[in-house]
Amino acid sequence: MEERKRGMDAAAVTVPPLQTSESNKISIIISPRAASSKVMPFELIGAGSISSHPHATPAESSDAHATRYHQWNHGLQKMKAVPLIKKVIAEFLGTFILIFTVLSTIIMNEQHDGVESLLGIATSAGLAVTVLVLSLIHISGCHLNPAVSIAMTVFGHLPLAHLLPYMTAQVLGSIAASFTVKGIYHPVNPGITTVPKVGTVEAFFLELIMTFVLLFIITALATDPHAVKELIAVAVGATIMMNALVAGPSTGASMNPARTIGPAIATGRYTQIWIYMVATPLGAIAGTGAYVAIKL
Repeated sequence: MEERKRGMDAAAVTVPPLQTSESNKISIIISPRAASSKVMPFELIGAGSISSHPHATPAESSDAHATRYHQWNHGLQKMKAVPLIKKVIAEFLGTFILIFTVLSTIIMNEQHDGVESLLGIATSAGLAVTVLVLSLIHISGCHLNPAVSIAMTVFGHLPLAHLLPYMTAQVLGSIAASFTVKGIYHPVNPGITTVPKVGTVEAFFLELIMTFVLLFIITALATDPHAVKELIAVAVGATIMMNALVAGPSTGASMNPARTIGPAIATGRYTQIWIYMVATPLGAIAGTGAYVAIKL
């Protein structure tokens, strides 16, 4: 009888019941891959720090946790280590696509009796920016605009050594798109250029304020760790569309020196081009500075 009891005790030891702590261990495991797919501000990526580090279980050794943490941060470093040449190519291609889309829409509107309308042109520009931000933000930041690059450089979000290559790529992308559009459509009316249809002072301040608004939104979403990142592309695209509806009939709503330079060279029209070369960078710096002044 005593031997049978000891055998039962031994069996009870070899098949222990499932403890609640073990089920809890499973529930708190977080996959680094899931977190790395989120859109993060450039400061956090550059610093290699993130609020949702992979957590070790209580039973995991400190050495194993250190190894996993090193692999986690090593992966983040790979994400941000994009060669400058690839960034420049991305800026060239992105600007080409943006300018080609906008100019093609304008020409279609002129050649087909206003079928696109102001709303259609504004929507085309906003959608182009949205899809390009989704496609290129992880490579170059998707500036596509010398005014954006200047403002980001002034406030330390873009290295000074990258400014000239970025601006060169953006301007060349715009020129290439403008000549491509001209060669395909052969427009009779060179309406693809941004020429003010209002007074000089009004045009200057419209472009300055529109660019201020654009960079205020970009700075808030792209550089502030507290901002919501998931809809950055939609928000920037919506801002472009909103500004185009406001200033499109008056100044063409350039907000972008490259947008003005490319068509001007392709058509030979430089009427009051200085407005777009001066007002947009000033507005960009002011918009970025305004958000930097109020952010948490």
